[in-house]
Amino acid sequence: MEISGVISAIVIGIVIGVLGRLVIPGRQRIGVLWTIAIGIVAAFIGTGIASGLDVADTDGVDWVEWLIQIALAALGVAALSKVKLRR
Repeated sequence: MEISGVISAIVIGIVIGVLGRLVIPGRQRIGVLWTIAIGIVAAFIGTGIASGLDVADTDGVDWVEWLIQIALAALGVAALSKVKLRR
């Protein structure tokens, strides 16, 4: 993977993290850096899942891949928020 691929993955991860956070109703008790980290991880895992389902490379916008990534980010934000709430 080239440096431009890594940078674009980080930028997409930031967007995915923010969208995942917006999907969860209510207040989340995690910071911006955790949201970004969750988004980056969700973007990488979501791309792997989409590739496994053979929906990663389609003509036009890869809506299914985006939905998988946003759902994973929302799950990550909700899980980390619950862990932070218990403390």
